[in-house]
Amino acid sequence: MAHPGERSGRLKILIVAPAWVGDMVMAHCLVRVLRSAHPDCEIHMLAPPAVEPLAQRMPGVATSHVFPLAHGELALNKRRAVAREMRGHEFAQAIVLPNSFKSALVPFWARIPRRTGWSGEVRFGVLNDRRVLRKSHLPLMIERFMALGLESGQMLDKPYPLPQLQADAANAASLVSQHDLDCSAGVSVICPGAEFGPSKRWPAEHFAAVARHAVGLGRQVWLIGSPNDASICGEIESLVPAGVVNLSGKTRLVDALDLIGLSDSVVTNDSGLMHVACALERTVIAVFGSTSPDFTPPLGPRASVLREPIECSPCFQRECPLGHQRCLRDLRPERVVEVM
Repeated sequence: MAHPGERSGRLKILIVAPAWVGDMVMAHCLVRVLRSAHPDCEIHMLAPPAVEPLAQRMPGVATSHVFPLAHGELALNKRRAVAREMRGHEFAQAIVLPNSFKSALVPFWARIPRRTGWSGEVRFGVLNDRRVLRKSHLPLMIERFMALGLESGQMLDKPYPLPQLQADAANAASLVSQHDLDCSAGVSVICPGAEFGPSKRWPAEHFAAVARHAVGLGRQVWLIGSPNDASICGEIESLVPAGVVNLSGKTRLVDALDLIGLSDSVVTNDSGLMHVACALERTVIAVFGSTSPDFTPPLGPRASVLREPIECSPCFQRECPLGHQRCLRDLRPERVVEVM
């Protein structure tokens, strides 16, 4: 007897997506694995409001659904309501990327026959295709995502598919007009924010030195970030006399995506926008300090990673526990300029 979601002859799969921008971008590797294994499958993504628009820009995703809960919110009644909605789609399988118990409740309540995910946070019962993660065998986040799209024990094929996002040329043109931007001599984008905390943020004066170099080449420099990045973007802007446009807090996530798609180079911290730029196949220079590229590296054919070999790095702390932040302060802007 065919499962729901297979009766039409098309396998219907629901991916329960992560909440962070970078993780969401990397989830597209799973989409590509599923499409390779099941070319005719129909893939839906259930994602928090902050990252759901990215699913709309992913090749191979048929439909995205907004999961209307704040990050970490339990809200059982809301989850039951979403489950009732998902039940109507008759999915054959749900793949749950977050590792929390609550993230697996919607597929369970939606009665999706096969519910796949890593063992995670006491998920007995709610997952019936529960995998045990051997971190040493799958050191990269994309490997852990992609493995859930295969049968248990099946090996991943290399080279791995990389995340892809599609820019909207019409929206990009509208934004260029709206913000009076100039692309005629090239564009360098600077993304100086990092939601994780200050220990991931390269100093404003270093970003400013890179901006001055780009302006000297004739390029316009766009500072792109969320409202939380307004302070550091304002500081960078104040250190560069001309040629810089501060767009922090003035763009939606998909607007930032479309503008980054127009750029010649992107200089960024280890952040969600780093992964967005890589998925658009831009030239990306990623600055790492308190974190490591060994788990979530920039995944693009034109991406470079720069680090300073400090004995206490990576510490994976939100703020420098020693108070000096040398892992980033000692990484000079000249090193970024060399690879732009």
